[in-house]
Amino acid sequence: MASLPAPLRGVFPVLLALLLLGALQVVVGQLPFFVYLSSVVGVNVILAVSLNIVNGMTGQFSIGHAGFMAVGAYVGGKLALEMKDLAISGIPHGVSDQLQLLASLAVGGAAAGVAGFLVGLPSLRLRGDYLAIVTLGFGEMIRVIVSNLEVFGRALGLSGIPQTSSFMMIWMCVFVVVLVARRIQDSAHGRSLLAIREDEVAAEAMGVDTTAYKVRAFVISSFFAGVAGALFAHFVPIINPGSFTFVKSIEVVTMVVAGGLGSISGSIVAAVVLTLLPEVLRSLFLQVGGLEGGAALAQKVDQIRMPVYGILLVILMLSRPQGVFGSRELWDAFPRWWGRGRRAEE
Repeated sequence: MASLPAPLRGVFPVLLALLLLGALQVVVGQLPFFVYLSSVVGVNVILAVSLNIVNGMTGQFSIGHAGFMAVGAYVGGKLALEMKDLAISGIPHGVSDQLQLLASLAVGGAAAGVAGFLVGLPSLRLRGDYLAIVTLGFGEMIRVIVSNLEVFGRALGLSGIPQTSSFMMIWMCVFVVVLVARRIQDSAHGRSLLAIREDEVAAEAMGVDTTAYKVRAFVISSFFAGVAGALFAHFVPIINPGSFTFVKSIEVVTMVVAGGLGSISGSIVAAVVLTLLPEVLRSLFLQVGGLEGGAALAQKVDQIRMPVYGILLVILMLSRPQGVFGSRELWDAFPRWWGRGRRAEE
């Protein structure tokens, strides 16, 4: 029976990650652009890995991840605004801010998880492309709702949210979502999800409650999308409905498909590459086009980004339809005690 490798068991990996990320926080704390860019990368990694639990492991097709991100961002951001002038007595101000940030992340993630349950429970009883249609409608519905609610700032969005997120906090959340996805993948629950992905009828015949497992996977995925949204709200000056459009959902789906459906490390690599690609293009245009012409081209990067994504995705699907990593993981090449070799012996 498959089991987790020793380095991923217990609280040891969490403590190690805290120490390493704390050290990195000290090193990069004086590099604001690097921290901002790494924060965007981290949020996209959380979105891609969490969506892979549904699209990759379970074989469903959700294209409304930006909607759950929006729920987490607005709920978590609104809570942060309400707590803005409060502080926990008896502890340092910085620690109080981080505890309030954790509360915002928990509440934003929980709100997105509840939304995922309400959306997933009726739609996941169906098969085929119905989930894609439902999640697409949900994402657009959320965007329209927040655009018309005064409490969420209407079309102008929310501003003044405390900018308390940090490199350490964002990448600790990245570590947690990757660890959770990895543990699900190597658990009995994960094997049930893979059975549903391969053949839902056969899984039902073997006694798997397919609807319950799909709803659980959807709720977990939605929860982490909400956490990503709440993190996003704490390092950008303003959040508005334009940040959570259908295009954002397609970006996340592209990351999952390009990396490989079912591959956690594939989602991570694809999220990092596709997030940094616009910055690379901007730098390239500035160098090639000179100061004035390059700046004009650099401003058009956001306009050509999605066509470039589309072209790359078409090329990838023609040359390697299973994605770059397929269903394999980077850590499959690690020493035998890390995983695959151990599982082969078992």
